Amino acid sequence: MQGHCAARRSVSLCAVRSCLLLLFLHMSAPVEARRVRGGRAQTRRVQQQQQQQQQAPVNTERVEGPESFPLDFTAVEGNMDNFMVQIKNLAQSLYPCSAQKLDQDMKLHFLRNVSVTCNDGSPAGYYIKESKGSKRWLLFLEGGWYCFNRQTCDSRYETMRRLMSSTEWPQTRTGTGILSPLPEENPHWWNANMVFIPYCSSDVWSGASAKTDHSDYAFMGSLIIREVVNELLTKGLDNAKVLLLAGSSAGGTGALLNVDNVAEQLESQGHAGVQVRGLADSGWFLDNKQYKFTDCLDTISCAPTEAIKRGIRYWGGLVPENCRQAHVGEEWNCFFGYKVYPTLKSPVFVVQWLFDEAQLTVDNVHLTGQPVHEGQWRYIQNLGQELRATLRNVPAMFAPACLSHELITRSYWMDIQVKGTSLPRALHCWDRSLQDSLHINGSRGNHSHLKHKNPAARGCPRHLIDSCPWPHCNPTCPTVRDQLTGQEMSVIQFLKHMGFDVQKMAQQQGMDPRKLLGILNNGN
Repeated sequence: MQGHCAARRSVSLCAVRSCLLLLFLHMSAPVEARRVRGGRAQTRRVQQQQQQQQQAPVNTERVEGPESFPLDFTAVEGNMDNFMVQIKNLAQSLYPCSAQKLDQDMKLHFLRNVSVTCNDGSPAGYYIKESKGSKRWLLFLEGGWYCFNRQTCDSRYETMRRLMSSTEWPQTRTGTGILSPLPEENPHWWNANMVFIPYCSSDVWSGASAKTDHSDYAFMGSLIIREVVNELLTKGLDNAKVLLLAGSSAGGTGALLNVDNVAEQLESQGHAGVQVRGLADSGWFLDNKQYKFTDCLDTISCAPTEAIKRGIRYWGGLVPENCRQAHVGEEWNCFFGYKVYPTLKSPVFVVQWLFDEAQLTVDNVHLTGQPVHEGQWRYIQNLGQELRATLRNVPAMFAPACLSHELITRSYWMDIQVKGTSLPRALHCWDRSLQDSLHINGSRGNHSHLKHKNPAARGCPRHLIDSCPWPHCNPTCPTVRDQLTGQEMSVIQFLKHMGFDVQKMAQQQGMDPRKLLGILNNGN
């Protein structure tokens, strides 16, 4: 087969399809079929596909772009770890039959509508990796803070121009985490159509204001999303089953602000059958009182409420209509997750560290290598309690007790667990619950009923929040490094650095100090 694969491109693509077909047939054999729902039906489908394959003529047409074969991971009920090992081993053994490595990077496309731009007037755009045959689309909104007046925007343009201009964007991007095309890194979404939308509007994806002779910058975040969706409709989004609008940090807040707008946009254009969902990572900020009040001179030290109040006027920011009606004259409230979430129609999964570094930064708690004093330590603990309280009624969420920021695009995103469940597993359970709800309701078009809480399937939780009260009390938290030396710190070292008193805390919890140490070291 290798000799034929090297002959010419069309035959090479044929070989790749053959490899993927072998992979599909191997995984769909009767022994494996017993591990999935509807095993008999699955076996019959495989037999039908084998017959069709034997009867079909050899395809010698030129195929534009790489082709992938969608595998249904949502059907797997058994041992996922063992299942993924089998896939990886089989894929590696079949890889030599392809003379070419499939191009897995996302490629840059500038918007055809040149009136929708970045802050400086350069064209906005998106990166895409299409997956032929897949009806699932993942649109990811990049994060990166914001600016809220001429002074902060000028400073941002000097120091972070990539977040305000497209002039130096690379031609390709490699997806990681939930954007990865590798099944071992991204078991449930690896085969989706991946779209990365760079953040260049500095408005938390809310603005709708063009650059004019009287304004120094354009703020068109919400319009960029709308134009990207319009273009994707010509690339297969019109036939999609699921669109997941995801984002991290400011992009996570942007997902909350825009998920209903995207659903309404598709419905108004005759694509009501597309199930639109949101995934907000590290964008669930609190409008709490700062640890230490400072004047609003820059983005980092300015209190979130004041920064958003100034920004929404400067950007001409838009918020979801239901939230706007709930906060007339005070639309800034809609930039805070716990206030906008109850007004949304679309189902949303929330990912939020209980001790988010960006939240602590805007609250003026700076962990600069010096041990924190008791007042800061109490403030940090209270932050976790406040955040936990705002997530209580969110049916689908993942909230580890860690000091970090952003997760879904990290290469280690599968390693973090809450109560023994990883984030990819929790997202899979959420996906299943939405599909089950859709089948029960038999609904097309308006999917707002999907947001409401349904009983979790046994062994498939989707409401996951740590109950331990300290930063990094979860043993699967990301590695912490000393900010001065760069050395890795154990959980005990980190907590002592934070001012944690084992004896005092054990006494408050009514337990033996040695038992508390064991919990912190081992998570038991």
